[in-house]
Amino acid sequence: MKKIILVILALIALPLVIALFLKKSYHVERSITIDKSQSEIYNFIKYVKNQKKFAVWSQYDPNQKDSYIGTDGEVGFINKWESDHEKVGVGEMKVFKMTPYSRIDYKFKFYEPFEALDDSGYFQLEKLNANKTKVIWGYDGKMEYPSNILLLFLNFEEMIGEDFSKGLKNLKEIL
Repeated sequence: MKKIILVILALIALPLVIALFLKKSYHVERSITIDKSQSEIYNFIKYVKNQKKFAVWSQYDPNQKDSYIGTDGEVGFINKWESDHEKVGVGEMKVFKMTPYSRIDYKFKFYEPFEALDDSGYFQLEKLNANKTKVIWGYDGKMEYPSNILLLFLNFEEMIGEDFSKGLKNLKEIL
């Protein structure tokens, strides 16, 4: 009986010890080149409501409930959403920094299906020439100890990256 208890304790302790040495953050980024000027692209994506037209999460659940606080296209604008779909869940996004024609930064809070309260995302625009722009969509997430053990099993680069790639292709088609 003593050996069984020791084995059980070891099985519980092992993942906790491993998690001590694992990274606690992840980064996902995708890009696409669009034959439009930086200003044309910026003036479209700065409006969070326009993002619903190309981001795939809105397509997963057409019955998703959205609410908004503030003025769309400005720092401080908040989009809150609720959905029963596992890939959408419940959360909010706040525009916290805008560098005209160059970059837009967001802070995210996810409540369901998992909690993450300080993740960030961004769009970055790089001028290639007068009518060609590289659009970069990125995301930085964190998983605190001991939840970071899940980073061994969850491939956020693949999961989120695939959605970013689809969204960027949709954006290119729209523009």
